[in-house]
Amino acid sequence: QVQLVESGGGLVQAGGSLRLSCAPSGSISSPNTMGWYRQALGKEREFVAGITRGGSTNYAESVKGRFTISRDNAKNTVYLQMNSLKPEDTAVFYCNAAVSTLPYIYWGQGTQVTVSS
Repeated sequence: QVQLVESGGGLVQAGGSLRLSCAPSGSISSPNTMGWYRQALGKEREFVAGITRGGSTNYAESVKGRFTISRDNAKNTVYLQMNSLKPEDTAVFYCNAAVSTLPYIYWGQGTQVTVSS
């Protein structure tokens, strides 16, 4: 069963940067949209950023100006460049991809991002 695989998480000091990547483990239909979500300990999963196949983007208010989402349509891969990281960004980050055929949406297993103060 195809899944999305995230990479690039880790431990970084406040003010630092990380770049997350997310790619499918096998062949999938070209996603209409791809996105990143995060879930902090004890909190619900929340939207971080999304991007359409045409490159239109949107962001959560809390990350605007600090995070940049991009994608490589040829590889069905999505990236999240995170700059000026804050301790409150600490969470497990998940990517997803919405496609027009079953199963309609794919999720990754998550990658931990920890920002120390």
